[in-house]
Amino acid sequence: MPPVSGKLLGAAIAVALATGGPAQPGSATAPAAPAADGTVVLDGTRVPPSRLLSPEGAAYLRHLIVDKPFAGGPGLSDIVGERAHQDRIMRGFLEPMRRRYAVHVEEQRIGGVVTDVVTPADGIAPENRDRVLINIHGGGFVTGGRTASLVESVPLAALMRIKVISIDYRMSPEYRFPAASEDVAAVYRAVLKQYDPARIALYGCSAGGMLTAQAIAWFRKEGLPRPAAIGVFCASLGKIAEGDSAVLAGPLTGARPAGGAEGAPRRPPGYMTGAGDDDPLAYPQQSAALLAAFPPTLFITGTRAFEFSAALNSHNRLTAAGVESRFHGWDGMFHGFFYNSEMPEAREAYAIMARFFDSHMAR
Repeated sequence: MPPVSGKLLGAAIAVALATGGPAQPGSATAPAAPAADGTVVLDGTRVPPSRLLSPEGAAYLRHLIVDKPFAGGPGLSDIVGERAHQDRIMRGFLEPMRRRYAVHVEEQRIGGVVTDVVTPADGIAPENRDRVLINIHGGGFVTGGRTASLVESVPLAALMRIKVISIDYRMSPEYRFPAASEDVAAVYRAVLKQYDPARIALYGCSAGGMLTAQAIAWFRKEGLPRPAAIGVFCASLGKIAEGDSAVLAGPLTGARPAGGAEGAPRRPPGYMTGAGDDDPLAYPQQSAALLAAFPPTLFITGTRAFEFSAALNSHNRLTAAGVESRFHGWDGMFHGFFYNSEMPEAREAYAIMARFFDSHMAR
């Protein structure tokens, strides 16, 4: 998977933690090789893993920086091979997660779209029988269907004892924006026949976080009621890589530094090709009126994630618009950190997600 400044932006864990290599345009020198303990060097300054991390979190960050376990995929020129590569990575996260969180998974076609419906093995809690979560998976709009979707759905289904519907939406390179928004709306429209919108919450990570925000814009355009709350995780309401973190996250995770002004990609992700930078259906943050119409929103990120600055900016913009917004960031954590359920930081994030959704969905 390419680095943050390459062809694809936001393809779950691997995109932000790609193999180090030559410096990109806008960078004076290639980063020095990380030390064995995960310490990286930024312009001569040594930056060790944060002391605020749990022992498990620090060990895993070191593993990512030093061992680069997700390198070696064939890339987007072989989309079938790349999807298989990313699916193997996701299954590596899913295996211990399924041991920790017992759930049932059933494929269902909802609104004409394939979904995975995840329910707790010990049954849906009585207070959640009329409530549902809808998950929109990450994967850079090219991978993650049926794998990253489960990594994002399994913990909340088990912890909250609630049904989670995870959408296998259309992706690039076969499709372009707004195909995925149309799929999410199709599922949402069908779910509304059974559930009150005040008892529905949407969430996603990375590309899925972007698509969650885009879905709110699309629902408004289609005259659909907004859900009770949303979770924009590992993403923002605008471009996903802007500000300081877009420049710093690559070196801080042992990957290539981002190139260009503020580390912004020189071209958009394939799925977003053709979408205007000022189009609020693509980047909802571009419309003040749309922001003011957003439901309560939860942001989850980490200080070594390339989206940290953009997510914080979106949180501030929503708050200024009078919308309830909550922002939680973990020091030293990286893009999509909560995919690894073995880290205490990930389990802390699940608990915050569960409390947020539970407190906002009507009973």
